[in-house]
Order: sequence, then structure tokens, then C-alpha cells
Amino acid sequence: MYKVLFIGESWMVHVQETKGFDVFTYDYYEEAVDYIRSAITSSGEMEFVHIPSHRLELDFPQTLEELSQYDVVMVSDCGANTFNLPMNTFMRLNQCVNKLELIREYVAGGGAFVMIGGYLTFQGIQARGAWKNTPAEEILPVELLIGDDRMERCQGVTPQVVVKDHPVMAGLGDAQWPAVLGYNRLIPKKEAQVLAKIGDDPFVAVMDYGKGRTCAYATDCAPHWSPVEFCTWEGYTTFWNNLVRWLAQK
Repeated sequence: MYKVLFIGESWMVHVQETKGFDVFTYDYYEEAVDYIRSAITSSGEMEFVHIPSHRLELDFPQTLEELSQYDVVMVSDCGANTFNLPMNTFMRLNQCVNKLELIREYVAGGGAFVMIGGYLTFQGIQARGAWKNTPAEEILPVELLIGDDRMERCQGVTPQVVVKDHPVMAGLGDAQWPAVLGYNRLIPKKEAQVLAKIGDDPFVAVMDYGKGRTCAYATDCAPHWSPVEFCTWEGYTTFWNNLVRWLAQK
């Protein structure tokens, strides 16, 4: 049994509506993990544990032993500040576990880490993802840009597999991938293996770090960058299952 810890893909929205002289506000909460949860659990051999972004401080493992119960840790659309600025430190001035250093130690000892693209992963919109110069960048197979790294492609762009014989791409090398609507522009490290590209930019890159493995997946795992056609494509499920198995080294 594989155990995946997935962090992010959640948000809260505050809305103000104005109708003539009247103004009112309301709030709502959403998650976008249905597609990737369904893909990862479809085989019946993988457990999916989700920590929404706002629950990270409360639910993220506090020790290496606790984190090591997971085979793979994934972060999607959750900024580095959510990891680095716990309220217990920011508001109460208490020292806390550095979650990103803990992830680095976990991977070096044989764990696996995936960063999935979005507006708050890698650098993201206006570089507010703020992952540059963090322990996560050290273990990833890519270097990050200094500023906003979004490549918005409203016309659609199609990923191309460039290493067809890698286990992550099993059954996908000759497939026609659906288009995506954007991605984060990344710079592959010399130690990295780029498995798929969009133009000259890495789309899927992997790397060994210590005894563990990491992956950079340059687009979102849910709309909008990954439209419904991409998330419901049979290759989407194949890819995520292949990736978890390869990363976990079981």
C-alpha cells in the first residue's frame, strides 16, 4: 500500500456584491482535489491524505518519524509562507519546526517530494509562491525564476514526452496528450532528467536527492491550467499512478 500526503488545492473566497445602494458580502470555501484524489486512489493500492492549506499548521507532521509514514509528499498551489510563517511564530513569537527543512531531511533519507504547478507553487503569480531559495528548491530537479514564472497559454499548448522509456511515462510516450492552458516556467538542474516538455521548458522533471526522489510537475492538477479534458483523460490517471510508484521506490 502506498500512502500519499497531499497539501494544498484549497482556498477561501470573500465576495462583495453591490446592487444599487445596497452592498453585502459573503464567503465560501472550495477544494480542487477530486481529480487527483480519484486518479491516485483508482488502483486501490494508494491512500490519499489531504491537508488543505489553512490546516497545514495544525495537521502537518511535526517529526521525521511522523512524516516518514508517507511514501510521497505532494504540494500543489500552496505558498512557502504557509509553511514558513506559522501563526504560532508570527503571532505568538514561538519557535516552531521548520517544515521545509523537515521535508528536505525526509527526502534525503529516502522519501519523495512532488511540487505541482499553480499560482502559489514554484514562484507563481507576482512571485507570491515565494519558493525561491527555500529547502524545497534545493531538493527539486529545477531552479526557480526570481519573479513571476507563469506562462499563461489561453490558446492551449500540448506537452511532449521526450523520454518514452522512463517508468513514469509507461503507456504515455506515444499518447496524444490534451492541451493545458498554462504552466510555471522552470530551469532544469544538470542532475535532473526532463521527461516531458512544453517547447523548450520542462513539463515533468525528476531527480534523485540523497536516498530519495523528487519531481517538478509544471502545471496544475486541476482547472484552470489543466482543463476538464486533461483531468479526465485516461493518461492523467496513468501518469499519477506511475509517478507515485516510481518515486516511492517500492
